[in-house]
Amino acid sequence: MSKKELKTVSNTVTWKEITEGGIMPYAGNAHLFKTGDWRSMKPIWLQEKCKQCLLCFPVCPDSSILVNEEGAMTGIDFDHCKGCGVCAKVCPFKAIDFVEEGK
Repeated sequence: MSKKELKTVSNTVTWKEITEGGIMPYAGNAHLFKTGDWRSMKPIWLQEKCKQCLLCFPVCPDSSILVNEEGAMTGIDFDHCKGCGVCAKVCPFKAIDFVEEGK
């Protein structure tokens, strides 16, 4: 299959020129879109309780645990956090509270 340039469908483009259906020309990436706006619950990081164990980091399905260059947690990316609560559940120090959105 040859790679075609993506075409915008218009009245002048024929069916032979449009991008083939079912083809993903670019990989999807949630970092390009704010996907956290539909959550009903959100994690609240309690920095004073955090021991920097980073057990929350690998379990976050949305890569929303922010970690700096030194390997320390610095917060939560609410633009992408969908409010699953896994980070709060896994934290042995109760350093992540899980509350209703808007509180």
